[in-house]
Amino acid sequence: MIPAAFDYVRAGSAEEAVELIGQHGEEAKFLAGGHSLLPLMRLRLAQPSVLVDIGRISDLSYIRDAGDHVAIGALTRHSEIEHSDVLAQHVPLLAHAASQVGDPQVRHRGTIGGSLAHADPASDLPATTLALGATYVAQGPGGTREIAAADFFESFLMSTLAADELLTEIRVPKMDGAGWSFQKFNRRAQDWAIVGVAAWRRNGAAGVGLVNMASTPVLATSVASALAGGASIADAAEQAAAEADPTADLNASVEYRIHLAKVLTRRALEAASA
Repeated sequence: MIPAAFDYVRAGSAEEAVELIGQHGEEAKFLAGGHSLLPLMRLRLAQPSVLVDIGRISDLSYIRDAGDHVAIGALTRHSEIEHSDVLAQHVPLLAHAASQVGDPQVRHRGTIGGSLAHADPASDLPATTLALGATYVAQGPGGTREIAAADFFESFLMSTLAADELLTEIRVPKMDGAGWSFQKFNRRAQDWAIVGVAAWRRNGAAGVGLVNMASTPVLATSVASALAGGASIADAAEQAAAEADPTADLNASVEYRIHLAKVLTRRALEAASA
């Protein structure tokens, strides 16, 4: 299908982008890589009156060692995250998860900020940053604010970002040698995950994020609590769906998704503990 008519403006900075989105109201949308928004527009599931292009704001594309965390600009491409030496050293789980996103064409165009702001529970990076305890930085007319990943995702394709706010940075705690694994089950290599699991483990602490197991990315806190209480990996993995609310679709039933979540969580924790 052909998208509905819309106007187009290009922002040269984050401040200008926020100003432009404020001028045009709630019917305006930010355009970064476009892999999430443009398909929705072609299907007319989204019909913004104005697109504010932020794709050339170079100041929002970076990966920096920031002491106890790694700071990532929201317009950093998936491919840059995949091949980052800083992330390979300090947050290898995120670098590996980025390498599993789509295909090379998608990874060279899509951005981490776009993936998070789109809030698709079937995406790999929202669940991964959730498992890692990331913090997102948003900029709006009143300045910037920090949002914990656990508080960011509200419902299907909905986040706590206000209509006039722009996601500018992702702050991911360093893993400090934690074991990790990213497990994903799909029908074809480039498909969305039917179920995915991002997990890390270190000295009794753990974090597990689930892909495509609810209307939002899921933080499997029951798994981490079970491990902290001395449960075996197999027993802890049985709690994988405790916080989930999966739905059935053409790819899987609810029961199958729950089964996959338990199996993939067990595999991920075993790999993270090796």
